[in-house]
Amino acid sequence: MKIKNLNPENFELECTTVWSFVRRGKWATHNSKYRGNWAPEVVRNLILRYSKEGDCLLDPMVGGGTTAIECKLLNRNLLAFDINPEAIKLTKKALYFECVYNPTIKVELNDSRNLSMLKDESIDFILTHPPYADIIKYSNKTIKGDLSNIHNLDEFCDEIELIAKEFYRVLKKDKYCAILIGDTRRNKLYQPLAYKVMERFLKVGFTLKEDIIKHQHNCKATGFWVKKSKEYNFLLIMHEHLFIFKKI
Repeated sequence: MKIKNLNPENFELECTTVWSFVRRGKWATHNSKYRGNWAPEVVRNLILRYSKEGDCLLDPMVGGGTTAIECKLLNRNLLAFDINPEAIKLTKKALYFECVYNPTIKVELNDSRNLSMLKDESIDFILTHPPYADIIKYSNKTIKGDLSNIHNLDEFCDEIELIAKEFYRVLKKDKYCAILIGDTRRNKLYQPLAYKVMERFLKVGFTLKEDIIKHQHNCKATGFWVKKSKEYNFLLIMHEHLFIFKKI
């Protein structure tokens, strides 16, 4: 399939620790309707800054396929996994377009806690956007092991730690791992989920290279929560943390 606009117009690499994309990019086959996926601007920035053409990248929670699309456009090889069969279907469909590059992109069903098919220190760059516990439920408990079905934050972080251990094992030394994660509330109180996740990555051996604040725009439920925030006196969470970890 031929696509008219394969790349963004007037794209510039971000150079600060605050990223804000008011309008999500619509180039290639990117699909903004997949709830909870990350913006292609985020992925493009990460790929260009932390990898080079021909590198082998890993996104073990590929969701709607944003990472896979950008890897094809930017000539990076990719292992794209997800525990949800629907995500695998969407990603494969999203890759069906003509491009000057033809990198190896493998899209397979897999649980990110188990990367036993990968050798130690075989990956050049890891980037992924995990669910924020059960804020958005992707399978409504129909898929065993789906992180988006976990309500308890400590339990969620225990599972994230298992994933972080695998990431540390398969990533090459002096290479990077990028995680986009947000915070939440429980019983009207702020819960710093992002920092809880960060602590688990540091625990398994990663060092923190960057903490990027990403401004959230056009959230689907914003209108509903604006009314609730006034009624119950709390502030809407409109940012996420993009952690860049390094294996040294």
